[in-house]
Amino acid sequence: MKMTKALSARQERLLEYIRVFMTEKGYPPTVRDIVQGCKVSSTSVVDYNLKLLAKAGYIRRTPDISRGIELIGGETCRRPTVPLAGTIAAGRPIPVPDEESWNPATTAERIEVSPSLIGNRQRVYALKVKGNSMVDALINDGDIVLMESAESVENGQMAAVWLKNDKEATLKKFYAEANRIRLQPANAAMKPFFYKPEEVAVQGKVIAVIRQLG
Repeated sequence: MKMTKALSARQERLLEYIRVFMTEKGYPPTVRDIVQGCKVSSTSVVDYNLKLLAKAGYIRRTPDISRGIELIGGETCRRPTVPLAGTIAAGRPIPVPDEESWNPATTAERIEVSPSLIGNRQRVYALKVKGNSMVDALINDGDIVLMESAESVENGQMAAVWLKNDKEATLKKFYAEANRIRLQPANAAMKPFFYKPEEVAVQGKVIAVIRQLG
């Protein structure tokens, strides 16, 4: 069956969750699995969207069976993809055109990743690293970091941080200290950067690194 009907953002999210779930576990999720994994308000909302996915030809359902979902067209073999939102500096911060241009919601380019790297996370995007300030954390120039969207992180976590005044993004270890934010390179040869709390905004936290060999 040819699948041409455009999906809503929610339907895309449900379909991707089903793909990842089946790839990792080898069997389909229940409706309640989907409610929990996709943070949907109720089973009726999931059921409604599954009916639309079935009508559009993306899945086949057996409603009276708990795990009666089948992906159509060899979908179980597909690896999940995440948006490649651009380049981020692991060195001195570098300019980017504007905040919107590297927002994962507005980027078209995507890369395939292993399901084990993202698990059930729904808001994951990728950034290409430029610079060597994170080499002690085994993140080198040219590597890809997978990020989970987040507005806050714990002290010591590696984060993508937007520098509001400079209109720049940087990848550093994040520390909230008394009256200031310390962005710490993972490179013994480099000094930390300090900012006022209102001058920075966390955009995401590192969940995995895809190293580029050669």
